[in-house]
Parts: sequence; C-alpha cells; structure tokens
Amino acid sequence: MNKKRKVAWGITGSGEKIQETLAIMQEMRDEYRKEFDIRVFISKAGDQVLKYYNLSQTLESQFDKTWTEINANAPFLAGQIQMGRYEFLLLAPATSNTVAKISLRIADTLLTNAAIMGQKTTTPLYVMPTDFREGTVVTKLPNGNDLEIKITKEDARHVENLSQMENTVVFEHPDEIPKIFAKHV
Repeated sequence: MNKKRKVAWGITGSGEKIQETLAIMQEMRDEYRKEFDIRVFISKAGDQVLKYYNLSQTLESQFDKTWTEINANAPFLAGQIQMGRYEFLLLAPATSNTVAKISLRIADTLLTNAAIMGQKTTTPLYVMPTDFREGTVVTKLPNGNDLEIKITKEDARHVENLSQMENTVVFEHPDEIPKIFAKHV
C-alpha cells in the first residue's frame, strides 16, 4: 500500500473566495482521500477571518489536521517544506499582503516563510491571490452584502512578480484547484 502524500493548504487573512475555496478543498479531500493527506495551516489573520465568516468549526470538523500560526516558525511548516515532506504548498486565498511579502522575500509569517522555503527547494508553490489584476472587484461580506474593492497597480505588480518566480504557479480562481491535485496524482 502506498503512503499518502502530504499537501499543505495555507489560509491567509482574506474572506475573498474563502467559502468557494473551502468547498473545493472538501471535494479534493474526498476525491483524493487515498492519495493525499491535506493539512491546513492558518495564519493569525486567517484565523480571524475564518471566525468572522463562521467557518472555523466547519474547517476543523472537515479536516483532521489544522494548525494556527503562533509565529513564523511555529508550527514548523517551513522546515517540513524545506525537507520535502510535502507534495506541494497551496496558499488559497492569499491576501495582497502575503503576495507582496513573498514577492519581496519577506518571510516573517508562518505562510510567507513556508512559501519562500518551498521556492528555494523542490516543493511546488501554488498561490491564489485575492487581488489578481488591477481594477475594481465586488466581493461578498459575511452578512451577504457586496463590497467594492479597488485592486491597485502595485498589488497587481506583486502578483506579476510572484508569477515569474521559479517553482511558483499563480492562479485566479478556486475552480483551478482540481487541476493542481490532478497534476500531482
């Protein structure tokens, strides 16, 4: 019997597409139950957002292994990534702050540290930025109301920089996640 390979799913502090991402990740957990062990790593801000959207309990009940950031090295995800213990690291959704930090090589959070370590090794990094391209987008608040947000050219530039980095794939929508899993089967 083959041993299941580990996947690290990082959740940053964005509510944008969090519900859709969670639904897709539940599908991936079910579809690839025999191949992959999905482990969830939540940033401090991600923890706040999950609570705000009332998704914390759902996430913890649906995924056996979840950890919340204590600091940039705890839990010790970066070291595990560096040693090749994960098939890939998926950051979805990734805030403009997280994307900018990775783009600028600032590894001061659990997920930016793990991402940069993955880029330095052979662990593929997949990132779904919430601020993908310059312009105005409409997002849903937890209460169902719309919120219009302007994505700046600076945020879009960080996404472009990230997409040019080695060992890194940037994608726009949760619907693209199944292709990532299929690629690694």
